[in-house]
Amino acid sequence: MIQVTLLMLLTSLAIGLPVAAVLALTGYVLSENYAFIPMTAASGELAWSHSNDFVLIAAPMFIMMGELMHRSGVSERLFSALTPWFTRVPGQLIHTNIAASAVFAATSGSSLATAATIGTVAIPNMDRGGYSRPLFLGSIAAGGTLGILIPPSVNMIIYAVLSETSVADLYAAGFLPGILLAVLFSAVVVVAVLWNPKLAPATDFQGSLWPARIAGLKHLVPPLCLFFLVVGSIYLGIATPTEAAALGLVATVGLVGLNRALTVAVLLSAFEGTVRTTCMIMLIVIAAFFLNFVMVSIGLVEAITGALLSLGWPPLAMLAAIVVFYLVLGCFMETISMMIATTPIIVPVIVELGYSPVWWGIVFVILIEAALITPPVGLNLYVVQAVRKAGSIADLFKGSAPFLVAMLLTIILLISFPQLALWLPTILNPKSGPV
Repeated sequence: MIQVTLLMLLTSLAIGLPVAAVLALTGYVLSENYAFIPMTAASGELAWSHSNDFVLIAAPMFIMMGELMHRSGVSERLFSALTPWFTRVPGQLIHTNIAASAVFAATSGSSLATAATIGTVAIPNMDRGGYSRPLFLGSIAAGGTLGILIPPSVNMIIYAVLSETSVADLYAAGFLPGILLAVLFSAVVVVAVLWNPKLAPATDFQGSLWPARIAGLKHLVPPLCLFFLVVGSIYLGIATPTEAAALGLVATVGLVGLNRALTVAVLLSAFEGTVRTTCMIMLIVIAAFFLNFVMVSIGLVEAITGALLSLGWPPLAMLAAIVVFYLVLGCFMETISMMIATTPIIVPVIVELGYSPVWWGIVFVILIEAALITPPVGLNLYVVQAVRKAGSIADLFKGSAPFLVAMLLTIILLISFPQLALWLPTILNPKSGPV
């Protein structure tokens, strides 16, 4: 069964079939050949029940928040407010790219929206400032990945549903690693610029920056308020994650209205983007749930778990092999598809090895972030290149490499110190027990 499943998945993906079709077709073939009764009879009930999942309903609302923020002009004010804080730091505007991505990530929940939004604002400043194109563009692509690690995150919602873990615990677990990763991104820039000063203009600003810094704080307040409204309402017990997403969406609409950007054209564009993304995700989710239902019913998940554990490797060696597997897979497979197709198979193995599924969710999200900036399929690279509109995409391939090292370092730190992810959920939600 394992060989047939792998052959079906790899062959179907290699010939270019849509991922949802690949998952559904694999489930159908397994059902017809290995199930005692046809599993396809349950496909309608599976599609209906999982598309009505209360937690999953949060996903389109977070996507809509990102779409509205992308089109409302908030990003320009955010970028200008953060710039004075990094004027005297080696790398200057590159750090602004990373910081703006981190702040925007706290409102959008999408890496692609974060990369596109910050790229639209930042790229016009690249050549005027005399920055290294690869490093500057790489910082935007890598910074965009923070959109799925710093809560709220659409990917974490999908992982939570597939792995039956708590969205609240995942959001709390992702906060400190998200900040750590953003700091490591900036550290990479500082080291690179100190090693080769030609990568960025010299920091020769004279005079006091505090008036500009203080004046810009008002533009940081709206996105931070959105973040605390969404995440704070969850941990204060005011709202569930889905209700918090609804609160965030209503607040975002109000913010866009206050900025006088709530036009019919903006709404229609945001609606279209939300529907496109949501339909793509939900079609894959439904197909993945059908495949997972078939695999569990025929005993395939247990067979895969048993086969991996029978290797007799120590837990750390097995974990390292899984990490390498995802790094390679991320070069060839789209990230949402990778998460949905593999989570039901890998999470039972992780649990059997003695690791927390919440902790693994954060490591997994960072591996997905790595896939977003790993050629040849790294979506963030192509998003930034589309915003750039000219030049070679090889600049992005080259510029993203140092930030990939920072992601690997973060994973190593999380493996060495699991409490980096698990401490905050334990503090904020002690009633949930061990995470």
